[in-house]
Amino acid sequence: MSVELPLWRALTGYRVLTLVYAVVIFSLNYTEYAHPLGGAAYMGALTVWMVLTWRCTTSAERCSRRFLFGDLGFAVVGIMVTMLVDTHARVVGGAPTLPSIWTAGAALGFAIKGGWRWAAGASTVVALANLAERQEFARDTVHNVLLVWVASVAIGYVVEVARASERTLARALQIEAATRERERLARDIHDSVLQVLAMVQRRGAALGGEAAELGRMAGEQEVALRTLVSSGLVPAKRRTTAPDAAGTEGTGYEDETDGPSYGDNCVPDGQEALADEPCDVRALLAPHAGAGVTFSEPGAPVLLPAARAAELAAAVSAALDNVRVHAGPGAHAWILVEDEPESVIVTVRDDGPGIPEGRLADAEREGRLGVALSIRGRLRDLGGRAEWISVPGQGTEVELMVPKGGAPEGGRRGKAGA
Repeated sequence: MSVELPLWRALTGYRVLTLVYAVVIFSLNYTEYAHPLGGAAYMGALTVWMVLTWRCTTSAERCSRRFLFGDLGFAVVGIMVTMLVDTHARVVGGAPTLPSIWTAGAALGFAIKGGWRWAAGASTVVALANLAERQEFARDTVHNVLLVWVASVAIGYVVEVARASERTLARALQIEAATRERERLARDIHDSVLQVLAMVQRRGAALGGEAAELGRMAGEQEVALRTLVSSGLVPAKRRTTAPDAAGTEGTGYEDETDGPSYGDNCVPDGQEALADEPCDVRALLAPHAGAGVTFSEPGAPVLLPAARAAELAAAVSAALDNVRVHAGPGAHAWILVEDEPESVIVTVRDDGPGIPEGRLADAEREGRLGVALSIRGRLRDLGGRAEWISVPGQGTEVELMVPKGGAPEGGRRGKAGA
């Protein structure tokens, strides 16, 4: 049930009860009016209006703007007609107007329908009419005017908060339902597709030859599907069948989806047109996930200017190239993306033999500048850093840090192995 429905029911009851109250007060003071027939005509018209429109305040759909302005018009006309049908002494003495407290219902209708701003406007119109009818700023009149104004504005604000809370609750319920459905699909996929892919990978490796290649591809798809089920980020891939330069069928993969938000802004080739547009780093790094690479990322977009994200992705690719070249085909790599307040940190770790102490410095002196240029150079141009932690026999960990602000100072360079 909507949080507004009880308010509409309460408003309907308020209008009916206050109409009865106004009619009783008028009847008791009938002989004291200067022109009682005029007052009776207004009270009759108000009663007919209530009978014809009582359903308009039973729900938000039935309560139209035309009705609200008509209701407000009856309230203002009743207040001003009081000056014509009542005696001057009674008006100055603070006698109730013809509609009496029924006029507050008109302001409350605006409050429930449109929030506190509508309530403030309608209450101000009613207040000005009351002050004009009394022709002075009497204490009781000002008190009643302020009471109606504050009450209607407060109710309008509460209605706005209630609507926002209701939308938030509805969104939370949708997310919960989607999560449950995703968990159900994950169980079904795990019990069928993933197990089949794992079996194809094992049998293909055992048979060798073309079957081994088929098994490797099945293993990559198993890892990508597991990542998709758990995080929903890795884009779907399809096998390319166009012949390569040697005339043989290609075995690579290409993206088939539009990618996550901000993915279209990414510029892996270093174009300057979108250099300052926000790019989700995850969209550039997710395709690295496969049988030998595990990719872990936050659940929210990790944004960098597109040019900086492209340079960071190129440095990660260079680090993975080093893993393939130096750690061997059987090594496994892990990519971890961390979104810090001022920077983005990507860690590339492998379980290879590690790097002997001093080996990186020796490679640089020998002119092998893969680490110095493809990784350290890129990060240095971005105002970031690259750090290596390696223990012989226990693998290597490369930490790449890129600050979020600023623009790259250097252009892109070609990759080389360390």
